[in-house]
Amino acid sequence: MTRAGWRLVDARSPERFRGETETIDRVAGHIPGAANHFFRTNLNEQGTFRSPEELRARFNETLGNTAPDRVVCYCGSGVTACHNLLALEHAGIRGARLYAGSWSEWSSDPARPIDTTKTTP
Repeated sequence: MTRAGWRLVDARSPERFRGETETIDRVAGHIPGAANHFFRTNLNEQGTFRSPEELRARFNETLGNTAPDRVVCYCGSGVTACHNLLALEHAGIRGARLYAGSWSEWSSDPARPIDTTKTTP
């Protein structure tokens, strides 16, 4: 769950984020308050990073006015969240953090809330 002024960014596919499918963990969905920024949207048709300007524009849609040092990226296990972290750096948006345990850790505790809404904040 997010605090005011912070942004959780989920790097998984939109289908996994929305809880429509889950290929790894026992529970589908996302951390309440998280925004979805599928890591593959960072890439162009050649499979390389988009330009820093393009990435900044796309991340600005995801992050809004959130300060970069208050952005926490996660995914299923922490791997593709690093892709978003590298893309943020490439875009000149520095200081975001990694939730290494990611969805696998979050969803393993039945006391933690889970969201399956179709939209991001």
